[in-house]
Amino acid sequence: MKIFRKRYIPNEVIDISGDELIYHDEEMIVTKWKPIHPKKDIAWGISYTLLNKGWKISKFYGFKDELCYWYCDIIEANYNVEEDTLITTDLLLDLKVYPDGTHEVLDVEELEDAIAKNLITEEQKEDALNKLNELLKLVENKQFPPMKEIV
Repeated sequence: MKIFRKRYIPNEVIDISGDELIYHDEEMIVTKWKPIHPKKDIAWGISYTLLNKGWKISKFYGFKDELCYWYCDIIEANYNVEEDTLITTDLLLDLKVYPDGTHEVLDVEELEDAIAKNLITEEQKEDALNKLNELLKLVENKQFPPMKEIV
């Protein structure tokens, strides 16, 4: 399977096909990875891309294999079955959820910047806000994470 991560800010497409594919079906793809750019607090992670929900929910682990936090990207997911290719487009809004359940919304200003620069459409903005709102409800209702964990 080929997997690409597309971002608007910065404008880039990165081939992350080298990540270890752990599981996939028509609703979810699970990968294990090391950071593209080394970080002093994160050693590795596992990402659950929920294709129908528009969420990429990643568990970030430290160097002692401790869960540091969950990082949730709001995305558009396009999976081409014939080519076995997934492109996830980052819609800029992110949600960080800590093991104790506290959380914070990130990159709202990036979303507004992308709208102002015509990088994304109003429809994409509304889609991103709706997906974030749905995820926030799950966190606030203590129903997070919203998927069966494979690893």
